[in-house]
Order: sequence, then structure tokens, then C-alpha cells
Amino acid sequence: MTTPAGANVSSLFLEFSRRKLLEEYWPRLQACVATLTEEQVWSRPNEASNSIGNLLLHLNGNVRQWLIVSFNRVEDTRDRPTEFSDRHSLAPAALLEQLGATLDEASGVLSRLTEADLLKTIHVQGYTVSGVEGVYHVVEHFGLHFGQIVYITKLARGEDLGFYRELDKTGRVP
Repeated sequence: MTTPAGANVSSLFLEFSRRKLLEEYWPRLQACVATLTEEQVWSRPNEASNSIGNLLLHLNGNVRQWLIVSFNRVEDTRDRPTEFSDRHSLAPAALLEQLGATLDEASGVLSRLTEADLLKTIHVQGYTVSGVEGVYHVVEHFGLHFGQIVYITKLARGEDLGFYRELDKTGRVP
């Protein structure tokens, strides 16, 4: 990608964060869930592990709390423990619809943030962080759980998901 004229570090960081979440992780996460049965989405290998369903609830809660609530300064109603204790409250399509709506809101937040917003102090989930740290946390956290969802999907399907078909044998775009 070439750097747009007049771009600054803040705008580049925010646009990259938005693209990473909405144009890379999100479509691939949807593709994973679409190939699985409802049973596979809610299956847990053991009590110490989460299902994909729990991870989707958790991602929704995290993105909402850290980006939407923090930067829009609205009431935080997140119930984090329920994201992990739930055993099957929503169908996979409803989970994706819920997370998709949250990501749309988050995209709006990321599109309007300024350098001043990134430098502000925010208080979220008992932490005091800068706006930069808040945005970075969401992207990093989403990537971590996206990777878990990809891994669970590969285990369930027993095949490569083809997310990097465009790379040649050396790992480079031809």
C-alpha cells in the first residue's frame, strides 16, 4: 500500500486497524463459521477450553467495551463471565450477525477518531490506558481469538482453509 498524501501516523494506524479487523479477520472468521455445524460451533474439547460460540460472544463483548463504549462514552453493560459460561444461547448465524453489527459500529468509531482521541486516557475494564493502547488491544485481542477459531476450524474440517492461496511457494505474492 502506498501512503496517501497528507497522511500522518494516527490516520495510518487507525485505517490499518480498521482494515485488519474488517477486511482481513472478519471475512475469514465468517468463512470459518459458515463451514461448521451448530454443534461444531458450540463444541468444547474440555472444560478449560472455549467453543467458537464462546469466542464469538467474547469478541463481541471486547470490541464493544474497548472501542464503542470507551470512545463513545456510553454505559458499559458487558457481562464478561457469561461470554464464557454460555453453552448454546444463539445459532451461529445470530452470533455472526451480532458480531457483524458490533464491528460496523467499531468501524465508525475507528473512522472518526483523531490523534487527540488516541492520546486521551481511557478507563476500560479496570485499566487506565491511552486511546492508542485501547485500539491496539482490540486488534491484537481479535487476532488472537481469530487464530483460535481458525485452528478449531482446521481441526474440525481436517483441511487447509486457503486464506493464503495468492502466495507462491516462497511465501511471496507472485
